[in-house]
Amino acid sequence: MLAWDDFRLVKAIAERRSLAGAADILGVNASTVFRRLGALEDRLGARLFERGRAGYGLTTAGDEMAAIADRMSDDIVSFERRVLGQDLAPTGELRVTTNDSLLIHALTDVFAGFRRAYPDITLDVVVGNAVLNLSKRDADIALRVTSAPPETLVGRRLASIYWAVYGLAPLRAVDSVEALDHLPWIGPGDMLGHLQRWLRDQVGEHKMVYRLNTVLGMAEAIAAGIGVGPLPCYIASRFPGLVRLYDPPGQQPPGLWILTHPDLRSSARIRAFMDHVGQELARRRPCFEGVREREPA
Repeated sequence: MLAWDDFRLVKAIAERRSLAGAADILGVNASTVFRRLGALEDRLGARLFERGRAGYGLTTAGDEMAAIADRMSDDIVSFERRVLGQDLAPTGELRVTTNDSLLIHALTDVFAGFRRAYPDITLDVVVGNAVLNLSKRDADIALRVTSAPPETLVGRRLASIYWAVYGLAPLRAVDSVEALDHLPWIGPGDMLGHLQRWLRDQVGEHKMVYRLNTVLGMAEAIAAGIGVGPLPCYIASRFPGLVRLYDPPGQQPPGLWILTHPDLRSSARIRAFMDHVGQELARRRPCFEGVREREPA
């Protein structure tokens, strides 16, 4: 008889197309994967994979087994979500995904407060800009900056993320971006398309002397005096030496969202996290939207 571990084996090899990659997924070594695959093929009396230049490719039998494994995996994860959604006490582990900028400049102290309020909940924080699949339980909750959250998730928009052009003191605020033409500029890499477009249209590529694919790196570079550049207001406010030089008009800022899967929203620990963290971040909305910096001292 076939067991779930047999289907997991085929699924892992099919996903990574190598024994070593499958071993990483399964938490074993490559020789174990090799032995298990050989034993499975002997039991079935059929080849499941062919070895080629691109790695392990599925045969017809292997393709059918991998498809069944995918369906089984989806059913198992769906069951786990439904069971998790029925828990009654705020205890256990929560996997939260967010990006590095939010974690360092907005979330760590909020998470600390949540842990004090709910000491029986363990947080597993996954940092990265990749959108994890909450349907497959890659994470339970996502804190993301986006203009279009996935329709398959539920949650709420906590704030808008405004940005402005910053530079190092003693620079002063100006009325137009043209007034900053004489200065070197710092720009983002490929990860912030709206900033790239604005810089290209309003500043010009020739003014860019330093590019980074991380907002944290841009903030450090501007604070080091390499040049001026755009930053989210909530990050720039953490650097005392930075001056808010110019507010680009007509912004359509993305939102800060807290999101989860519909099957999980009734879970006690999910509700506790979304209520506590959502309330704390909503209270910081003026900082995300740059309001405090515009208020008179």
